[in-house]
Amino acid sequence: MKTWDAIVVGGGIIGLSISIALRKRGLKVLVVEKGKPGREASYAAGGMIADGGDEFPPAMHALAKASARMYPEFVHELQDESGTKIDLRDEGTILLYHSGRKFPDALPVQLAELEPGVINPGLDVCYLKERSVDPRRLVAAALKAAKHREVDISSGTAVTEMSSVGKRINGVQTERTFYGAPIVVNCAGAWAGSIGPHKLPTRPVKGQIIAVVGAPVLRHVLRTPGIYLVPRSDGRIVIGATIEDVGFDKRTDPDTVQRLRRSAVELVPELAKSKTIEAWAGLRPGTPDNLPILGGTTTQGYFVATGHFRDGILLAPVTAALMAELIVDGDSRYDLSVFSAERFAEQQTRELEFRKSI
Repeated sequence: MKTWDAIVVGGGIIGLSISIALRKRGLKVLVVEKGKPGREASYAAGGMIADGGDEFPPAMHALAKASARMYPEFVHELQDESGTKIDLRDEGTILLYHSGRKFPDALPVQLAELEPGVINPGLDVCYLKERSVDPRRLVAAALKAAKHREVDISSGTAVTEMSSVGKRINGVQTERTFYGAPIVVNCAGAWAGSIGPHKLPTRPVKGQIIAVVGAPVLRHVLRTPGIYLVPRSDGRIVIGATIEDVGFDKRTDPDTVQRLRRSAVELVPELAKSKTIEAWAGLRPGTPDNLPILGGTTTQGYFVATGHFRDGILLAPVTAALMAELIVDGDSRYDLSVFSAERFAEQQTRELEFRKSI
């Protein structure tokens, strides 16, 4: 029976990036994906590498900044190893926001000079030196790069349980067969909590997005409190995204699609001339505190890298690097304790003790 040094459960950008990072360190790696690799949250994302805003918790700021700095080299390596062109853009982001928010890296701008077709609905404006990427090209390149490095891929079969002997992991059981390895990394996104052996409070958070063509092309990413617009180099503009707690429902809703389009036209009136060419939905992996789950567990050899919510694309490079360091070297350059899966068990214990005291 063939065995591997490590099994990565989940073939999104997080799982593929970790598999490549582990392969670089000399490990034999298998990726197990229940569907088609890269076709879940990674495929559906908007692609903003947004490290300059305040949308995520403060505990993530250092990781976000580090990952954004890594992106050019990350993309260069994937392109080189896959032969696939990735649409990484560095024109930056124009942020329209309510007064009172602070952005240390922001630059004051005149909106009419940078994007004369944008109508400001009375918000403050600044410019952020952020990048954006086409997630579909990114994950396609990551899949090719993983295969180029001889990462094995098993697709179309779901992991039903993690297998362990005592307190040590020894592989995964799928719907079809058993795969053995002394290291398993759970990167199953919104599905990560359903396969044990530890309870992970991940949940699917639905986001609906549309793409339009046929209107004047924006140069910059536009972000407002209610909507974002991300231009692609091929002329498409991606418009999103909603945040919906509706379970594992990935259907698009015509009313929501029209609402996204109307909101975009109010911001950029010329988009009224555009044609909607696609509408889709993705399921982001959310957690109770909106922080990812990164690190080891009390089961030896079992690691978790999930719960990235809206920032899986942004955090892929740094997550891969840190998880590879932790798995191979036993430690990482960043303290990951705040992201530990154990924080939820500790919180439940504190809540239980508090209830007993009253």
